[in-house]
Amino acid sequence: MADDILSFSSDTKGVVSPAATPEDKMPDMVSLRPVRFEDYVGQTDTVETLKIAIQAARLRNEPLEHILLHGPPGLGKTTICHIIANEMGKELTVTSGPTLEKGGDLMGILTNLSDGEFLFIDEIHRIPKVVEEFLYPAMEDFAVDFVFDKGIHARSHRYRLRRFVLVGATTRVGLLSSPLRDRFGLFRTLDFYAIEELVVIIRRSAQLLETRISEDGALALARRSRGTPRIANRLLKRVRDFSQVRSDGRVTKDTVQAALALEGIDRLGLTRLDRNYLTTIIDFYKGGPVGIEAIAATLQEETDTLVDVVEPFLLKTGLVLRTSSGRKAADTAYRHLNLIPSE
Repeated sequence: MADDILSFSSDTKGVVSPAATPEDKMPDMVSLRPVRFEDYVGQTDTVETLKIAIQAARLRNEPLEHILLHGPPGLGKTTICHIIANEMGKELTVTSGPTLEKGGDLMGILTNLSDGEFLFIDEIHRIPKVVEEFLYPAMEDFAVDFVFDKGIHARSHRYRLRRFVLVGATTRVGLLSSPLRDRFGLFRTLDFYAIEELVVIIRRSAQLLETRISEDGALALARRSRGTPRIANRLLKRVRDFSQVRSDGRVTKDTVQAALALEGIDRLGLTRLDRNYLTTIIDFYKGGPVGIEAIAATLQEETDTLVDVVEPFLLKTGLVLRTSSGRKAADTAYRHLNLIPSE
C-alpha cells in the first residue's frame, strides 16, 4: 500500500485543482465569467450585501468602501471584483500579493489610479510586510509617505492619492495582520456551491461554449465539481472534448463518467491525491488522529498543498475531521473507499 500511495504523482496541477491555471486565462474560459450580478449564480448573501453597498455609493456619489473577500480558490472572488467594477462603471487594475516585492511596485500602481477606480490584489496575505505598511495610510487617508535621504538629512513628503477602492482576496484570512484587516469596510466569506447552483452554472457555460448537455449530464458533472465553479467549467471542457471524439458531441451522464474516469476523478470529485490522503490516514495511522506534517511527509507533498488544496473540500463534505489532536478519517470516508473501520 505504501508503494502505491507514494507512486502516484500529484494532482494539484490537474483539472480539479481550485487554483487558477494558464488554461483558466484562455479567452473561451474568461468569456464564461458573468459581467453583471444578475448573471451571477450563488453566494446570495454576499451578492445582496454588495448590491446594497453599490446602490448606496451611487446615491451618495461616493466610492465604495474597501472590500475583503475570503474563501477557497475558484469560488469567484476575482469574478465578483470584475462585476463590482462594471456595476460602478470604473476601471479595474489587477495584481497579486507575491508580485508586489517592493514599496515602489505598489507606489507606481497607487499613484496612477483615478477617483473611484478599483485595485484588486489577489492573495493579499502574501504581500511583504514592508509593502503592506505602505497600504495603511493609502487605505485610510488616501496618501503615501515618501522618505528622502537618510540620517540627519532625512525628509518626509506626503503624496495625496485619489480615492481608490481596494479589493483584497485571500484564501487564508488568518495570515492577514490585524492593522490591514481592520482597514477593510466590507468583509465577506465565500462558501462552496450547492449542486443545484453548479448545475445552473454548467448549463450556462455549455450554452456559451455551444455544447449540448443533458440534464443528467449536468447533474453528474456538478457532483464531481467539488463545489467550485472554476473546476466545473474546467471539467466541462474536458468532457466536451471527450464527447466530440468518442461520442456524438452531446454531454451525457455516461460521457461524464467515462471522461472523468480517465482523469482519475470519482463520483464525489475526489482525485488520486484526495484518495491517497484518506488512505494514508486510514492505513498508515489507523484512521487518526494524525498531524498534517506527518501526512505530508508520508505523501511527499507540501503541507500548504494539503491545507489549501486538498483539505477544504474533504472537511466540507465531512470525509475528514479536524480535531485538536490532528486529522481523523470520518466513517463516510471508509464507506466511500469501501473500507472497514478498524476497532
